[in-house]
Amino acid sequence: MTFLASLVVVVALTTVAHVQDAPTARASDRTAGSTPRLEDAQRSFYSGRYEDASAMALSLCAVGVDDLEACELRTASLHFQIRRAMGDGVDREKAWEMCAPCSDLFSTFVAETERARTLARERLKSNPNDDEALFLLGKIDLNYVWLQLGTRGRKTGWDQYWEARNSLDQVLARNPGHLRARVARAWIDYIVGTKMPRGTRWLLGGGNKKKGLRIVREAASAEGEFFERTEAAFALWDMQVRESELVEAVATAQQLARDFPENRELTRFLNAHRESK
Repeated sequence: MTFLASLVVVVALTTVAHVQDAPTARASDRTAGSTPRLEDAQRSFYSGRYEDASAMALSLCAVGVDDLEACELRTASLHFQIRRAMGDGVDREKAWEMCAPCSDLFSTFVAETERARTLARERLKSNPNDDEALFLLGKIDLNYVWLQLGTRGRKTGWDQYWEARNSLDQVLARNPGHLRARVARAWIDYIVGTKMPRGTRWLLGGGNKKKGLRIVREAASAEGEFFERTEAAFALWDMQVRESELVEAVATAQQLARDFPENRELTRFLNAHRESK
């Protein structure tokens, strides 16, 4: 897998063990006129129900700048809808051409991304020290990068990459314990340190595989909110698979599957590695 294709996994995967349960709600099960919560959209996303997550995040994001986290989740959900619709074929251009819903989904994704970035910048204009807005600006940028470079295989999005990297660095300089920023920044370190030749890593600001893996391991067992730890745990699982640590990866996936039993990626992985215990 190339560096560009590998970047796509940063956006998110699943959950962690030994944390309190979070509420489950499917968009189609909600009563007419009921208002979804961010937690409902997050659970749908990590369960692999991207259309439900996108619909719920849309209604929350429409409220305004105070719901910027929902706007970021909306862009991530749209990206994963496109990723699933395109499939896993090596020829990404052909996959795009054969993908009937992708053009409309991409147009929506671009519009939602620009809107979310604008909202983030409005918050930062009012309060330049708003670490959450700065983190979310970087994460929204990364969602765009992952879609263009990883999912579509197009060599574009480098301005967003640098803005995202710099945003994460600023957040962590002020707040080293920001869990989501630590995980996102660790992924950049890991991918650059793994996929780029040593003499070229400086072109992307440098990377350190061991550092990225260490930080994600720490984040997965750190104190934090349920879905913050979910994001960290999915990153840990993915890295364990990449490092061929199958026994550890199976253990992590089993823990995740208890919280997200509908996640088909987890189910497929566990079924394929029943003997790795």
